[in-house]
Amino acid sequence: MTDWPAAALIRAKRQGRRLDAAQLHSLAQGIGSGRWSEGQVGAFAMAVALRGMEAQECSDFTLALRDSGRSLNWDDLPGPALDKHSTGGVGDCVSLALAPLVAACGGFVPMLSGRGLGHTGGTLDKLESLPGYNAYPTPDRLRAVVREVGCAVIGQTDDLVPADRRLYAIRDVTATVDVPELIVASILSKKLAGGAQALVLDVKVGNGAQTPEWADAIALATRMRDVASGSGLTLAPLLSDMGQVLGRDAGNALEVRAILDLLMGAPSCPRLRALVLTESARLLCLGGLADDDEDAHARLERALASGAAAERFARMVAALGGPADVLEHPGHHLPIAPVQVVIPAQRAGVVQGIDVRGLGECVIDLGGGRRTPLASIDSAVGLSEICEQGERVEVGQPLGIAHARTRDAAERAVAQVQAAFTLGEGAPAVVPAWEWLDA
Repeated sequence: MTDWPAAALIRAKRQGRRLDAAQLHSLAQGIGSGRWSEGQVGAFAMAVALRGMEAQECSDFTLALRDSGRSLNWDDLPGPALDKHSTGGVGDCVSLALAPLVAACGGFVPMLSGRGLGHTGGTLDKLESLPGYNAYPTPDRLRAVVREVGCAVIGQTDDLVPADRRLYAIRDVTATVDVPELIVASILSKKLAGGAQALVLDVKVGNGAQTPEWADAIALATRMRDVASGSGLTLAPLLSDMGQVLGRDAGNALEVRAILDLLMGAPSCPRLRALVLTESARLLCLGGLADDDEDAHARLERALASGAAAERFARMVAALGGPADVLEHPGHHLPIAPVQVVIPAQRAGVVQGIDVRGLGECVIDLGGGRRTPLASIDSAVGLSEICEQGERVEVGQPLGIAHARTRDAAERAVAQVQAAFTLGEGAPAVVPAWEWLDA
């Protein structure tokens, strides 16, 4: 197969020309093997941002990324291989609860996840708040954990979709995180390589999402479903609200603690819990593990009440190198920021709107995200007890709590959060928490 020069392919896309399957295969091999420099990968991503991709071109690109490395096969498991993916949001830690919940109900969840992109948090960054957690196990170890525990939330190893792994990191620092074609190809190439038989796709909508507009989110979900259907993957897309933080926390260790509370029956955010159960139930139905949505929800509630889902989470963490007593002693393992400051409301009123992207940027400024691909993350920092839309606060009452490394950083976060909230009188417009995009 022809090995096309990087400059020629970048130039062609910059000029708006369609790349064929052979050219895209050469491109993916070049990125995955390291022959393309970071500058060339960034230039290609920007060319796609400016010129876009046709539907068939996007499908070919997805398969080319998948084929840049090996693919997993789970046909030997005694149950369905199921998966879930979100386009990214602030406080979106659904995957951390969904994987053990579905596993506790008979499914197998080999989940290839990513790190933070732009202002949104990353599932792997959250799990790595737990000391020792190995997001990159050997192939044999991954297979053993999935078979024995039922779930493994991991990252892309060097031989799994290596082209997307490089592209994913570079998108974060080249203002190409929100390019629809790159989102489609990145998500589906990983999921196809991961071997899932069915996938729930959560496309976030609202000012804190990569696709803020409803029409753009529908277009993205539709394209994703079309590309998936051509590759044999059953995909169920839904659109969910990111006009406010999904849970009440934003920050890596804080979100892990929120999920532990949810799994162990402690008080948790109702919006977060409801979305976890909704997406998990659809996966049980797609995998033939429940007769209908009512049956699926009943099974999931039993898995929560019995502690079976929490036990699966703990077993997964321990099997991948993390602490064996995370359920019993989470406070011994999850880092805690040394400075915690209440963020007071500067006026009284009902929360009318929230700049969720601004809250995500605040977490990054605290050290909880990356500005450059190799930057380290402070797992302890973030925001907790964040107010929701429709809540009323009086002057001085908390909009949330800033968790910071220093007092100066905390005070900057206080100002950022206060600026992100719009207070007024009367109830804000009601926005659906989610909506399935049925065929």
